[in-house]
Amino acid sequence: MTQHLHDKVRALEWGGDHLRLLDQRCLPEREVWLQLNTSGAVAEAIREMAVRGAPAIGIAAAYGAVLAAREAHGDRDRFMRLLAAMGEARPTAVNLEWALKRMRALIERPAPAEWADVLLLEAHAIHAADIAANRRMGELGSALIQSGGVLTHCNTGSLATGGYGTALGVIRSAWAANRIDRVYADETRPWLQGSRLTAWELVRDGIPVTVLCEGAAAGLMAAGKIDWVIVGADRIADNGDVANKIGTYGLAVLARHHGIRFMVVAPLSTVDRHTPSGKHIPIETRSGEEVLSCAGKPTAAEGSRAWNPVFDVTPAGLIDVIVTEAGIVENPAANGMKSLFA
Repeated sequence: MTQHLHDKVRALEWGGDHLRLLDQRCLPEREVWLQLNTSGAVAEAIREMAVRGAPAIGIAAAYGAVLAAREAHGDRDRFMRLLAAMGEARPTAVNLEWALKRMRALIERPAPAEWADVLLLEAHAIHAADIAANRRMGELGSALIQSGGVLTHCNTGSLATGGYGTALGVIRSAWAANRIDRVYADETRPWLQGSRLTAWELVRDGIPVTVLCEGAAAGLMAAGKIDWVIVGADRIADNGDVANKIGTYGLAVLARHHGIRFMVVAPLSTVDRHTPSGKHIPIETRSGEEVLSCAGKPTAAEGSRAWNPVFDVTPAGLIDVIVTEAGIVENPAANGMKSLFA
């Protein structure tokens, strides 16, 4: 898998008989690689956010299915149970179930002794196809940008995908084509994926980045510093509503108020045609401790409670364009995602 200018980061790879993951919880202080030898370890890594980002979760699960096939020793019921356990690790990212569904279908014909080999070929194909899709989305999305500054939220780069990135792939492509001159990244609380991960990736790839807390975004927009907000997605409903990292909805409202264009970038596998609208997307809620503390230290008064939804839903009416590898949907509120599947 070739790497290009402004594209040095890879965070997930097959090690021959195990999955290697760059533990994103340790960045940017330390680069720690996990060696995962069982499907249960993959499920735990997904649940505990050692790997995160919808495409990366799907790829990790595909490799996890290879490990599950080896653990099952030809027992179909056990294999299905192991995949079901992985599927429960994160409920919102549709790529997780999408990948597991592909892997389940592949064991119907071959002999049990061949399951792992067949599944490994498919996992490699999913991984390679994701990087190719990201490069295509980078081309399509960057062509829409003329000049100026962009703001992104959470992490949508190589750490969140097989490589290159979705929204960050567009930013990489636009930067390489001299179409943008400023990149801003929200901190993205409470896990700080923007300051810990996006800033780390961009610095590694030689792209200058300015980090801000979410509360500063409105002032930045009012000052005329932003021309596009570019984000990823964890699930896109059939009508074009988008579930993404908490705080995305607020950015979309701010962008519309300030006349700034709003772009969502995600692979076709993130579009869930069985989910009619954002109202039907399950939203994961995590422990309140993530909000009440930072790096293990309390940041709120003892006895406080916290509400910690991981995602919010941005209505299609606030989105100017959705970019996928299969094409671009402008004004998704008009016709939803149907044009991509015609």
